[in-house]
Amino acid sequence: MSESDEKLAIEAVHPQLFIGGEWRDAEGGKTFGVEDPSNGSILVEVADASVGDGKDAMDAAVGAQKEWAATPPRDRGEILRRAFELITERTDELAMIMTLEMGKPLKESKAEIAYGSEFFRWFSEEAVRIAGRYSVAPNGATRLLTMKQPVGPVLMITPWNFPLAMGTRKIGPAIAAGCTMVVKPAALTPLTMLWLGAVLAEAGLPKGVLNIVTTTATGEVMEPIVRDPRLRKLTFTGSTEVGRRLVEQSAEGLLRVSMELGGNAPFLVFDDADLDKAVDGAMLAKMRNIGEACTAANRFIVHESVAEEFGRRFAERMAALSVGRGTDDGIDVGPLVEAKQRDKVAELVDDAVAKGAKVVTGGSAPEGEGYYYSPTVLVDVPLDARMSKEEVFGPVAPIFTFTEEADALAMANDTEFGLVAYAFTQDYARVIRVYEGLETGMVGINQGVVSNPAAPFGGVKSSGFGREGGAEGIEEYLETKYVGLAL
Repeated sequence: MSESDEKLAIEAVHPQLFIGGEWRDAEGGKTFGVEDPSNGSILVEVADASVGDGKDAMDAAVGAQKEWAATPPRDRGEILRRAFELITERTDELAMIMTLEMGKPLKESKAEIAYGSEFFRWFSEEAVRIAGRYSVAPNGATRLLTMKQPVGPVLMITPWNFPLAMGTRKIGPAIAAGCTMVVKPAALTPLTMLWLGAVLAEAGLPKGVLNIVTTTATGEVMEPIVRDPRLRKLTFTGSTEVGRRLVEQSAEGLLRVSMELGGNAPFLVFDDADLDKAVDGAMLAKMRNIGEACTAANRFIVHESVAEEFGRRFAERMAALSVGRGTDDGIDVGPLVEAKQRDKVAELVDDAVAKGAKVVTGGSAPEGEGYYYSPTVLVDVPLDARMSKEEVFGPVAPIFTFTEEADALAMANDTEFGLVAYAFTQDYARVIRVYEGLETGMVGINQGVVSNPAAPFGGVKSSGFGREGGAEGIEEYLETKYVGLAL
């Protein structure tokens, strides 16, 4: 791609706050730079919101709530459908924006756009299927009605790693349900959300329904909104540490809360696994989004009889990946999002090696500018290595071994997290034992990707609560009201 293509993509983004349907500067004109992680240069300066700007966004969402809740479901669904079509038509433009701000290769950005936009199509269809229930009381004297109504204004805090999809799977059901919202995208990757705000306005979303606040002072600006008595729901995707703080703050208003937090996904390979499929699945589960995904396989737990062969094949595939700037042709692995993230990955690898792990491929950051880390496979990783407990969030695959099925399950569950797990086996009795025994909200059997807009996404334990996607996703934005009708 040429520099002119990059420039045009960046120029397609409004670098301001989106409040009450208007683009405006932050209070005092304050801005912050959005970095290109491939070289450290500043792509553009965007508005850096203040506490006052956050209050204005909340005011706009509250002001639009009543009318938006009364909007016919079909109208809400049609707006989502139009937005889905606009995103699809402009995939190339958005992919360039996403790659420039986040680093992932263009083909990865396009894959996220196909996935993320699908939440709008899915929830455009769910908008007209919000239903209640009618029944006769056991004594026959009363009719029992239940109805669903929108929760009300929602605060959404989204992460940097999937800047479109983590937004659309929150915004889609909120629009479908009739909720207004304030969205705070990550300061590392705000451009995709700003672009999306313009697309939703073009699709006909009324003023004030969606408000976007970009800021580097997240805690300072967001806490007053969380504690605002007019807010009715908080949804957050990010680290468990931050999630815990937000849950504490939300308790004051007894908010409806959805938390999609950290992961430490085990990837189990049993002795009867089809190794070709297992290696294919490992590449998907590990290297999707450069490994910067909460669903990324973090611990490869492989039966000792196939560990050597699996490790050899996996390492060959990892070593063959091309590393470079995401906008260049033929690139498989782009830079990590920032220096801090790259350094954390290097720290975890160095810790494992110091404790006895062996590097089969990779194991270091290449020379030169940008926040790159080489695709890495480690074997003989001891259980006391930090990466057995901590999320790597990068292109690093540690391989552990086991002997008995029970040991594999115990190792897989030996973590505070419980988002997703993967297992490869051809024994279907074992399949049932494994997916029932894994302490996770999602399980992939003989496949390396589980995310699907038509399925509920979410975890257990310290990976959070609530579900996004599927029929369950819209329920997070609806309250149940019961009406008793006397005859």
